[in-house]
Amino acid sequence: MQTVTHWINGTQAEQAADSRFGEITNPATGKVSGRVAFASTATVGEAVSAAAAAFPAWRDTSLARRVQILFNFRELLNARKGELAAIITAEHGKVLDDAFGEISRGQEIVEFACGIPHILKGGYTENASTKVDVHSIRQPLGVAAVISPFNFPAMVPMWFFPMAIASGNTVVLKPSEKDPTAANWMAELWHEAGLPAGVFNVVHGDKEAVDALLDHPEIKSVSFVGSTPIAKYVYERGTAHGKRVQALGGAKNHMLVLPDADLDLAADAAVNAGFGAAGERCMAISAIVAVESVADELVAKIAERTRTLRVGDGMRGCDMGPLVTAAHRDRVAGYIDAGEAAGASLVLDGRHVSPDAEGDGFFLNPTLFDHVTPEMSIYTDEIFGPVLSVVRVPGYDEGLQLINDNPYGNGTAIFTNDGGAARRFENEVQVGMVGINVPIPVPMAYYSFGGWKNSLFGDTHAHGAEGVHFFTRGKVVTSRWLDPSHGGINLGFPQNA
Repeated sequence: MQTVTHWINGTQAEQAADSRFGEITNPATGKVSGRVAFASTATVGEAVSAAAAAFPAWRDTSLARRVQILFNFRELLNARKGELAAIITAEHGKVLDDAFGEISRGQEIVEFACGIPHILKGGYTENASTKVDVHSIRQPLGVAAVISPFNFPAMVPMWFFPMAIASGNTVVLKPSEKDPTAANWMAELWHEAGLPAGVFNVVHGDKEAVDALLDHPEIKSVSFVGSTPIAKYVYERGTAHGKRVQALGGAKNHMLVLPDADLDLAADAAVNAGFGAAGERCMAISAIVAVESVADELVAKIAERTRTLRVGDGMRGCDMGPLVTAAHRDRVAGYIDAGEAAGASLVLDGRHVSPDAEGDGFFLNPTLFDHVTPEMSIYTDEIFGPVLSVVRVPGYDEGLQLINDNPYGNGTAIFTNDGGAARRFENEVQVGMVGINVPIPVPMAYYSFGGWKNSLFGDTHAHGAEGVHFFTRGKVVTSRWLDPSHGGINLGFPQNA
């Protein structure tokens, strides 16, 4: 049985005598495959100290050299992504194709970071005042903490650490204790790519490790992805300690389907976005807002497609894998119970499942509810499982209002062939990421990723230009190089001339 320990200062850390441990489980079989060491406050301090010690040299490393190492990492990742995908499937449970997709989207951020010399270019104004020049630069912050969730053990960390490292920062990553091995695999890949020791570190653990990062004075920024209550906690505690924080929270993503939409396309999208990765995505569609005139036909098409899905071990070519833990599987099943009790129409009941898997995995079948109303818990709560709810509305205005009234604002989509309706929707909807006939509108690396309302705490989104700005701070230099003679003493306030 493997033991996953921390990666500190370029090497696998020794197991501390007082270490606490958590179990690593294969969700498809229910079998424990290893254990992960939980970092104490002292161990987190060691990792932060290593990162802080490495920062001055890495900050002063040329952009050309940084890009060479980033490109090496990209090439190694591309050549060996099959190894990482297998690790993700074994510990998270998502099917292998989905794991490959996650890695590819993370790799796009690495590729974007390879262009850091252009992105970090400052501005220059010659002769702003007589013989006075002004230029701006952006400089790294120092040690950046990344606290990432279980559902994307490779992609979400890669939203942050390529930009942080490319910008000249050093990093301490705290991945989810549920699927920790991917983080160490990436740390070893950085080492192989030539990244100096201490620039990228990994600590594993629970709340003690998180709090130690939020409180440590050498941590200058915190990037977090997780549930809204924890995102708010991270934001409040981190900013209280003077840190720059971007905390991405939960979601309740709606898909509005208008009467003129291609219903076959909409049904395909609903199934893909609702049940991919067993619904364990912050960009999953969990609420279909269907205009009443097409709701019956749309629900029938979604149900028809859902019945064809094969649920089982992600290594066996199935369409949908297990949920991440037994406790989470039971929590999601509890929402199915609650929806049925509240009077929603249970079109497909996911509690009855015969998965293609060995052992006692954590499976549910895809579940479809119709006639869901906004006061039901299956609508109000982020279930984070394969439960799709259909809410019926009279028309566009009522659907838009329903979406805008929701406390979350992460992602949304509209399905229509009416360009005017689509343009109006993108203008009026109060959500950070919008898809038009696209069910999971995850932006490209050169755009920002982030929601509105209770889906984001902090004012900076992930990756893109906003990511670079998050991991750097601006400095403006005003300079004058004089002739041998000077103008003498003048105590007046400087004036442009």
